[in-house]
Amino acid sequence: MYKAGPLLLASLLPVPALAQAGDDERDAKIARLEQTVAELTRRLQALESGRGGQSPPPVEAAAAPAAPWREPPAAATGREPASLAVAPAESPLPDRPSMDEDADVAARADNVLPPGQEGLEGYFPIRGTSTWMRISGYAKLDAMFDSDDAGDPDLFVTSAIPVGAQDGRGAFNMHARQTRLTLDVRRPTAYGWLRFVLQNDFFGSGGSYGYRLRNAYGQLGNTYAGYGFSAFMDLDSTPDTLDFAGAGSMPSARLASVRRYFPLRGGHQLFVAAEHNPPELTGPAGSEARTTVPGLVFGYRHESERAHLQATGLLRHIAYDSATGSDGTSGGGLTVSGSLEAGGDGFLVYGALAGRGIAAYTGDLAGLGLDAVIDGDGSLALLDEWGGWVGYTHAWTPAWRSTLAWGRLYLEHSGLLDPSVFHRSDYVAANLVYSPLPSWSWGVEVLYGRLQLQDASSGDVFRLQTSLKYDFIK
Repeated sequence: MYKAGPLLLASLLPVPALAQAGDDERDAKIARLEQTVAELTRRLQALESGRGGQSPPPVEAAAAPAAPWREPPAAATGREPASLAVAPAESPLPDRPSMDEDADVAARADNVLPPGQEGLEGYFPIRGTSTWMRISGYAKLDAMFDSDDAGDPDLFVTSAIPVGAQDGRGAFNMHARQTRLTLDVRRPTAYGWLRFVLQNDFFGSGGSYGYRLRNAYGQLGNTYAGYGFSAFMDLDSTPDTLDFAGAGSMPSARLASVRRYFPLRGGHQLFVAAEHNPPELTGPAGSEARTTVPGLVFGYRHESERAHLQATGLLRHIAYDSATGSDGTSGGGLTVSGSLEAGGDGFLVYGALAGRGIAAYTGDLAGLGLDAVIDGDGSLALLDEWGGWVGYTHAWTPAWRSTLAWGRLYLEHSGLLDPSVFHRSDYVAANLVYSPLPSWSWGVEVLYGRLQLQDASSGDVFRLQTSLKYDFIK
């Protein structure tokens, strides 16, 4: 027993693997660890000799592999190094299944880990550095049958549904464009954890499987900068659907921005962001939208183990130039969203949106030029919109779950708009998902969408979709 003591004690000492000794501070740490191991070895050998036992051979201190992080020297940072935890803090929100996993890459205050992740699971250290990397993603195959022309064969976009008489002939489609690859890199610093996220899918325009950038951002402590989801969005309130587009009434935008979080006590936080999302206008030929200032987002959020609530406001300036004149005006909007654990077997997500001149931030209206319309005298008239969504997921067993989701969005009636322009959309989804392993999910979903135009004409379509998804590392 005593003979193995020094070896066992040395192996249990909290000495993480060190790739190289790169600075004086690390050398000092190694020297102290070696001295401690040697002193403990001598004491155990002396104890064995006193009891008549045979002393074990001397134990050489293991080449000290280094800690999984290192704090930068105070001289390099201009301040004393902060006391850092072994891993980033974990989100208090419960783990919730999701076919799109967008919440996993969402930026969060203090760079906390996403809901359900414990410690640096799936991360590996980059040799010779204090950086940890996680390579993740999934392959997803979607197959769908539409009862009629759905407008967009790859995504269920209710604003794209054709209006008017159709031939009633169904259409089949199958693709794997939602497949994605994600790099999530983290390292501790004296200013908190530094995180870098790079993610893509294949919904780009460079062919049927064109590369599309989804996220490319960095966040040091509570300061975010880069390209990714707008701060106006709340990815923790998104219903779990097989359909990738989701309800068109939800905020949806990926853009370049800078953001700052202000964590408070008791799970409360504030945040502010400056974002670049160019205005989208309807007007005479030759009119060009002009960005004058960044859009500003202000938000409040509260998180607990059973629920979260987020309220977000948006302010933006919309302007245009043309050969005959120019104009500019301010718009804005508000979203309130959240989630709630509904018993031990289900959870509810919800949200509402309203605003003027915020179409570029809304799923069904982005890209349609409906932030504002240029009237006959050259003035900008901002367009009002409002809507909401709700989703409920129930776990029948550990492997089977279902989600029911609904959304509706309105754009005001305006005499300045063409009669063929969007007025209202409805979205309904119901699914059954089988996931016996975290890395394997299969589901089937029924979708219904309806579009109504300014002149009250409408069109609708049903879609039956099935999806098979393989996660890389879950």
